[in-house]
Amino acid sequence: MSQALRVLVAEDEPFNRRRLARLLREAGCEVVAELEDGPAVLDWLGQGEAVDALFLDIQMPGHTGLDVVADLPRPFPVVFVTAYAEHAVKAFEQAATDYLLKPVTAERLAATLQRLRAGAELCAGRGAGTRPSGPFRFPVKAGEGVVLVDMAKTTHFLFEDEAVWAFAGERLRTTWKTLAEAEAILGERVVRGHRHLLIRPEAVVGVKAGDSGRLLVRLAGGIEVEVSRGAAPGVKARLGLG
Repeated sequence: MSQALRVLVAEDEPFNRRRLARLLREAGCEVVAELEDGPAVLDWLGQGEAVDALFLDIQMPGHTGLDVVADLPRPFPVVFVTAYAEHAVKAFEQAATDYLLKPVTAERLAATLQRLRAGAELCAGRGAGTRPSGPFRFPVKAGEGVVLVDMAKTTHFLFEDEAVWAFAGERLRTTWKTLAEAEAILGERVVRGHRHLLIRPEAVVGVKAGDSGRLLVRLAGGIEVEVSRGAAPGVKARLGLG
């Protein structure tokens, strides 16, 4: 990328926060926010400011880094920062781009930034292709092969049991391994409902308020799904509800 990556840093320990921000700046990034907890991250993102990646400490008071990802208003590349190697598994279950062990070194950070920049260039290169353009079908597993399912017959996608499942009158196992992979291919044909849910907006037939800012969304066929507080504004915007 020719432009500097715009990154947000969230870490409750001031020394670690300042140190990571300094390393990022020295590596050519623009640090757009230095925050100390999860609620502050969600509030900042809710303002709609542009950011290319989030560097989140996993252990923060109130909202952990994992909690923040669950409530993100839209998908972002996320790098988790942790003092514990065992958290790496959880990080990648959340479709994290990478994770960094404390104390973060400049060399390890450089590898992470290279991965972020490569991902940003890939998305930019295929951005036009992610927009809906006529009928679309996607593969689901059928015995030893695959069959193609019409997107127009699909209501939503869920990540469950280490697989992405499509709901098109029945539950079908797709060939995608993560929801992030499905989202990258489907693009604007879907909207994020929470960290494990993608919804086809045209399949929504009703919406009502849920608890704590969440939404209850009724889909064609009578299925009802819950949208997280963080994703609710994006879903309402896609539905023309404000």
